[in-house]
Formats: sequence, C-alpha cells, structure tokens
Amino acid sequence: MNRTYTAQDIIREFEKWSPKGLAFEWDNVGLQVGTLNKPVKNIMVTLDVLENVVDEAIDKEVDLIIAHHPLLFVKLNQINLDTPKGRIVQKLIKHDITVYAAHTNLDIAKGGVNDVMAELIGVTNCRPLIETGSDSLVKLTIFVPENHSDELRDAISEAGAGHIGYYSHCTYQLSGQGTFKPEAETNPYIGEQGKLEIVDEKRIETIVPKSRLSGVLKAMEEAHPYEEVAYDVYPLLNEGESMGAGRVGELVNPVALREFVELIKKEYDVPHVRVSGNMDKKVKKVALLGGSGEKYIHKAKRSGADVYITGDMTFHMTQDAMEMGLSVIDPGHHVEKVVCPKVKRYLDEKCNKDGDLNIFVSKAETEPFTIV
Repeated sequence: MNRTYTAQDIIREFEKWSPKGLAFEWDNVGLQVGTLNKPVKNIMVTLDVLENVVDEAIDKEVDLIIAHHPLLFVKLNQINLDTPKGRIVQKLIKHDITVYAAHTNLDIAKGGVNDVMAELIGVTNCRPLIETGSDSLVKLTIFVPENHSDELRDAISEAGAGHIGYYSHCTYQLSGQGTFKPEAETNPYIGEQGKLEIVDEKRIETIVPKSRLSGVLKAMEEAHPYEEVAYDVYPLLNEGESMGAGRVGELVNPVALREFVELIKKEYDVPHVRVSGNMDKKVKKVALLGGSGEKYIHKAKRSGADVYITGDMTFHMTQDAMEMGLSVIDPGHHVEKVVCPKVKRYLDEKCNKDGDLNIFVSKAETEPFTIV
C-alpha cells in the first residue's frame, strides 16, 4: 500500500539531519512560502529559488522545493508583483508550491555542505573552521513494554539519539515492572479502566544532542504504544560534538597546488577557479568554507592551513592572504550545489524506500557568471 506523505513529514525527516537550531541567529531558515500541511509527490532540491527554477517546478508539477539559499533572506516590506521577487512569490502561491530553506544549518550539519566539499576532494580528519560551540547533550530515559523495546530503540536512534562518535544505536537497557491504573476517559493499550496493571517493561537510556531532542521525542511518541509515554529528560555536563561552519582537515598525500586545483575543478564540476599562491607549493592542510568566506582568512591561516577554499574573494582580501603566505582557491559561491545530490539521496533513503515520491535535483542554471 502506497503511503501519502505531507510536506511536514518530509521536513521532519530532513531536520533530523539538519535541525533549524544549528543555523546562525541572523539566518532565515525553514518555511519560506506555502504550507507544510499538504500532501506531496514531486519534490525538487535546488541551490537557489530563482524565477527559472520556479518555472521548472511549475512544468514538473512540483509540490515542495527544498533550497539551500533562502528565498526570503532579506525582509520584504511589500510583495510587489512588478519585481522579480514578487513574481516568484506570486507563481509559487498560484501553483501551490511550498518552499523550504536550509542554509547555515546545512552548512554546519554533519555531512552537510562543508563536509561534502571536503569529502569530494579527499580532505580527512575534519574539524570546524569557525566553531559555534558544542551541541549540549541530554540523557533520555524511556519506559516501554518489553515487546516494543526494539522498535522504540530503532525509532529514536534513527531520529538522532544514541550517537557516540562513529557508533549509532547506543543505549543501555534494564528490565523491570511498571504499574499504572487507567482512569475514566482513557483508552489504554494494556489493561482496563479502574484496574491496576503490572507490566514487564524496559528502561531505555540514551543520549541526545539538544538540537535533535524535539525530533527524537516525536519519533518516540510515534513508536511507543502507550497513550501517555513515561519518559525523563536530564541535562548533562558532558560536552557534545564540536560544531561550526567550514572545515579544516588534511590530505592523505600532499600534492602541488597546481594538481590540487585540477582536482577541485573536476570534483566540484567547475570549468574555472581563481587561484592565488605558488602553484608548485605542496598542499597538505586544507581549510574550506562553502559560500562566501573571505572574512575568515585569518582563521584559516591560524588553523595552519596551506590553502583556503572559499567563494566571493575580493581583490584586497586575497592580497592580504597572499602576504600571510596563505594560498587561496576561489571556485565560486555556486559550488555549494554539490550538496544537492546528497539531499536527494538522504530523502530517498529516509522517505522513498517504496518509490512513492519523485525526488530530483533542479536542472535550472542559477550560476550568474559566465567566464569568457
């Protein structure tokens, strides 16, 4: 039997990977236009929401657009239909297309924009270039009937609980007995109104990053058989995984800058890049930041990086990097597009195992520059 998904179902699953809480405070992530309370079939992933992207979405009868760059990044004082932005909003509403944006949260998320950029060019042992802190941890304790414990454990683990380093599904379980007496107006899964029940239960303990707690609790409620779930959430002093934008890591084998540039062009699928530095210099340590990152050249230098990869580098900032002895590769802001296939694969894996959805990456061109 085919399942009907709502936009909210899709976004709830997506935010297990890229929670909105990871975004910088100034960012406008999440719902941009439309409603999440509607069924969806056709889902398009894109870097930008420009008019040609919306026209493609209309032609392909798209229900939901998931974009990296927010459509409404700058506050609108009016929706003027004579402006490009106004026409886009008008078309989206007219054709009932919902737009959702994951911007700096997808930059920061593990496996997001910056990790994809690093993986493609062989940068390993990565840490954040700009640390935004560590995701504080909480301990979640749940009491569940023994015959539902495996299902519940898997549900909360898939939602983001129980991850320690490169291990997933980390829990501790104890067997015991739970007691309760269903009162009037209840519809108990086990037992009868007015009678004390003694049930063999398991106590499941695990850790959850605070940014993922709401999604984990939602998964818990959906998987738990009881009307009222017995659970506790405890704050912990343990520090979670370090989070932040950009990445600093190393190449397994040092290469000349010239060779590294060719690798970047190939893996990022760009015909040209701008380079500053000695092309014969060996590159071992790499700093990178998807999008516009020139203001972080000093952080890149202090990280010990031989080269800094980022977009939108200006003349004088590149000169500053050159004088510091930091090579720079500017592949353009648009290389963030490399995350789009990853988003599609993630949604296919989590929501589309039966092939009920049509999830695809936009073919519309949003790179504003042509090299001549």
